[in-house]
Amino acid sequence: MKFADAPGFPGSDHQEPIRAELFSIERLEQHGQSLAAAQAITTESRKGRWLSPRVRDNARILRDSYRAIAEAIRDERSITPAAEWFVDNFHIVEEQLREIREDLPPGYYRDLPKLAAGHLKDYPRVFGLAWAFVAHTDSQFDPEALLRFVRSYQRVQPLTIGELWAIAITLRVVLIENLRRLAERVVAGRKARQEADALADRLLGLEVGAKAGEDLLADLARHPLPRAFAVQLVQRMRDQDPAVTPALRWLDERLAEQNTTPDEIVRAEHQAQAAMNLTVRNVITSMRLISAFDWMQFFEDVSLVDEALRDGSDFAEMDFSTRDRYRHAIEDLSRGSGLTELEVTRRVLERARLSNRSTNPMASLDGGMEHDPGYYLISKGRATFERQIRYRIPLSRRFIRLYVAGAAPSYVATIVGATASVLGLSLFGAAQSGTGARSLLLLGLLGLVPASHAAIALVNRFVAGLIVPRHLPRLELKSGVPESLRTLVAVPTLLTTEREVEELIERLEVHYLANPEGGLRFALLTDWMDAREETLPADDPLLEVAALGIARLNERYGLLPEGGQRFFLFHRKRIWNERQGRWMGWERKRGKLHELNRMLMGAGDTSFVPVGGLPLAVPSGIRYVITLDADTRLPRGAATKLVGTMAHPLNRPKFDPRLRRVVDGYGVLQPRITPDLPAHRERSLYRRISSGPSGIDPYASAVSDVYQDLFGEGSYAGKGIYDVEAFEASLAGRAPENALLSHDLFEGVFVRAAFVADIELIENFPSQYEVAAARQHRWARGDWQLLPWILGIAPDAEGRLRRARLLAIGRWKMLDNLRRTLFPPATFLALVTGWLICAAPALWTASVLAMIAVPAFVPIVDGLLPRRSGISKRSHLVNFAKDTITAFAQVCLTVALLAHQAWLMADAIIRTLVRLFVTRRKLLEWVTEAQTRSRFGFEAAGLWRMSGAVALAFLAACAVSVMRAAAWPSAMVPILLWAGSPWIARRISLPPRTVRTNPLSADERRLLRSAARRTWRFFETFVGREDNHLPPDNYQQDPKPTVAHRTSPTNIGLYLLSIVAARDFGWLGLSETIDRLEATLGTMRRLERLRGHYYNWYDTRDLRPLDPRYVSSVDSGNLTGHLIALAQACREMARRPLFGPCTLEG
Repeated sequence: MKFADAPGFPGSDHQEPIRAELFSIERLEQHGQSLAAAQAITTESRKGRWLSPRVRDNARILRDSYRAIAEAIRDERSITPAAEWFVDNFHIVEEQLREIREDLPPGYYRDLPKLAAGHLKDYPRVFGLAWAFVAHTDSQFDPEALLRFVRSYQRVQPLTIGELWAIAITLRVVLIENLRRLAERVVAGRKARQEADALADRLLGLEVGAKAGEDLLADLARHPLPRAFAVQLVQRMRDQDPAVTPALRWLDERLAEQNTTPDEIVRAEHQAQAAMNLTVRNVITSMRLISAFDWMQFFEDVSLVDEALRDGSDFAEMDFSTRDRYRHAIEDLSRGSGLTELEVTRRVLERARLSNRSTNPMASLDGGMEHDPGYYLISKGRATFERQIRYRIPLSRRFIRLYVAGAAPSYVATIVGATASVLGLSLFGAAQSGTGARSLLLLGLLGLVPASHAAIALVNRFVAGLIVPRHLPRLELKSGVPESLRTLVAVPTLLTTEREVEELIERLEVHYLANPEGGLRFALLTDWMDAREETLPADDPLLEVAALGIARLNERYGLLPEGGQRFFLFHRKRIWNERQGRWMGWERKRGKLHELNRMLMGAGDTSFVPVGGLPLAVPSGIRYVITLDADTRLPRGAATKLVGTMAHPLNRPKFDPRLRRVVDGYGVLQPRITPDLPAHRERSLYRRISSGPSGIDPYASAVSDVYQDLFGEGSYAGKGIYDVEAFEASLAGRAPENALLSHDLFEGVFVRAAFVADIELIENFPSQYEVAAARQHRWARGDWQLLPWILGIAPDAEGRLRRARLLAIGRWKMLDNLRRTLFPPATFLALVTGWLICAAPALWTASVLAMIAVPAFVPIVDGLLPRRSGISKRSHLVNFAKDTITAFAQVCLTVALLAHQAWLMADAIIRTLVRLFVTRRKLLEWVTEAQTRSRFGFEAAGLWRMSGAVALAFLAACAVSVMRAAAWPSAMVPILLWAGSPWIARRISLPPRTVRTNPLSADERRLLRSAARRTWRFFETFVGREDNHLPPDNYQQDPKPTVAHRTSPTNIGLYLLSIVAARDFGWLGLSETIDRLEATLGTMRRLERLRGHYYNWYDTRDLRPLDPRYVSSVDSGNLTGHLIALAQACREMARRPLFGPCTLEG
């Protein structure tokens, strides 16, 4: 038998199972060394023979075999144990086939070294390795044996990184190949036995001496007798008299011709069946073990590259993603330089050792990144190292590097070109319709900002596609934050009401419970509310509530391992601010963090005051501060990840004393901000639309990703982690008092911020448009207060005007924020002016609306085709339709609220410019988000607060009516939307109405109770003492009644909930309910478990776990959820009366 579509495949001349001499581990190690010495590889690894056709053929044969055996089971024919194992576990086989398809892409397969000779010539070397392991272990997966086998192989011939990762997939391929051969033998044997039975039936049905029997036997004489056929015929004819039945004599003669006897062939067949049963069982069990095995750990245990990196650097302290980046870089450098991966590794380690020590007097801010091999693999030292090893850069990558090398001019030039194209296209249409030159000039000036809005969205998408985003390298910190990296989680906030103070204490506790490992400290940084007097009667009671809450947390969770307290309260006194005309905390949040940093560094002249008569307790040795807003949530493990990222050698800040800023590494990290899941009262249509993937909120967009990927810097948004010393050194003396409201971006420019896309913080997002608008107004005022630094001349801390030395990217970020604030008024004016002076107002309106729509629809178009395999077309189309509807809603909302946004931004800009250059007062005007939410409700007054939008709509309507009535068809819809925007904003901000539930009709109740009663009858009938009060998996009625005496954690959990439901329906009394629950829970205590987890299947009669033993995380999760629900149900039952309406109905 030969393979039809894989000529020359190993074993293609016959279908013997992959089985050779069974080796011990020691003998396997010897074989590994001899195999490595014998295997030579080709110089052209990208050429070779493909495994995928054979895998596809194996899949087809295995499915055909499954159907054939399943048909035999349905016909109630006997099958071998091997066939039973195969059919019962075919879902595992299907899973292996799926993983092979997904984990062996063509590009990866091409790069695997191929064998130059032998029966596996032109196949991957690692495939031969897997073949030998399977053959000499009889398909039994033993992690220790594999580990020692691979290590012994590499003593002679090191494997590449790609080959080590491919061991798992090639083992699966070989096991599938072996199972295919075994399945074919199982099916062929079953067919041979059927033919033997048919022949025996015909022979035994003939009369003595009938010539037909001789004819039947003569037909069989032309071919050798298959062993399964001969054995079955021997067993059927064994009790017959040879004198009466010539067939038995004939069979003896034929077997003698094949040099065997009936007894020998029966014995040989039984041995072959036993061996096949064992091998099939080994294959299936190995497939399951391979899927559950930790291949990452195995790879790192056998990788020679990893071993060298661990010995020569802090590689072992990094997280897996970072270690993998290093390895990928070594693979790439090896392919492009002709050096082996080990040679590249040794050279990069040597290069790191030879790097000179910095002479920076601020040693702690030296960075020291040159001493880490990653500096030459994935960072700025790579170009130098590439030249050193004569690396050949691929042509496609050269263009990307050229673009990135001139990032600022390249990015700005691309935006300018895209803006000119978008605007030019719109103006060309207007010119073609007869619009005059002066009108075109005016339209061009007004359309510049909206055109740039669309252009930047297109360019950002282009850059995102051009440059593959990379996560920042990170230390793993397995045991949490160590004392050497002491970190304070600080929450700057105001003490407003007793209820809010209690909520702040609760949130601080939640931060700790989500990040309890290591040396993290947690603190509230509090100020009192602004006041006209230095003290107010409500001040001390509020501070006392906060102090008692912190003391309660310290008492509840105890001291740190080294003896210090875990929770702190740092409170500042009010200081008179002449510019604001208020007693307030000095410089608000900026001053709070600045004074915290100074206090942590030993300063004693801050405005923090002792609380409760106790001296100020300041934690010592704090290196990093994680700052969060009061409504920000710190997810589980996020703090450790932030510290680990900050502490990695490539991210440590390098401070330049001359420039007084961080010039390499990062002084602050900004995680991704994700809107939280709103409570019922916080849900609204506005929130659903505007907090989507792109949204109309510019501060929630993905621009930071582009900045990070292209410029190597992100934008700081005020929530993240910073290096205390670098932060203070970079910002000391940078800005005067009463100058910065939005200080986050300013700080990120000098401290050098990075955007960390793979760590997220959860934050509340406004559900009301008015609350969001107030926040946007505050942001816009803060952005325009940075105008002196944008212009290049700004005051320092002493008020002296100095040259503001900003990097191009920093100045661009500030300018881009100003552009965003100009977008609503500029777009409003562009639309209205177009209606008045453009010869084709409809065409101009469509152009401007397209500019508005581009940022929302660019991600939609980009996601038109699915980027991942395994997603159904229906699911993709449904999600695509939802995203399209959301994008359309965002555009409609932007247009509807455009007039109010224009009014809002114009007010913010003018107000800021007057305060900045004329009055110099109220530049720190600010209220908390909680105060804003409490101030804006859903009353009719909200309509009046948006009257500016109505006024602009009225002016636009008058202008069009008086100057260009013909433009009304184009202007009508936008003007009506603007006039109705207060009502629209109110409607989309309303919480959802409470949905009334319709009671069931009498017929529906009868139908429900009938179905429920039949369901309960199953448990009532089959759950009892015989099954140890555990529910059997199923009851089969056809073809004969059979109870499946096995159960799973999901079955048990559902039965426990069914007991509660039966009690609710009135079919069980309280006593019987308790008896059933206690009986089942008592049995559960007796079940064998693995590290607290229940196995997936148990025999209900003797309670033993069924083979193969394994734990299902899905079933464990199901049972956990069921037990939580059961606990709540038991509490409710304890409060309910013994008898109620349900008792009578039951």
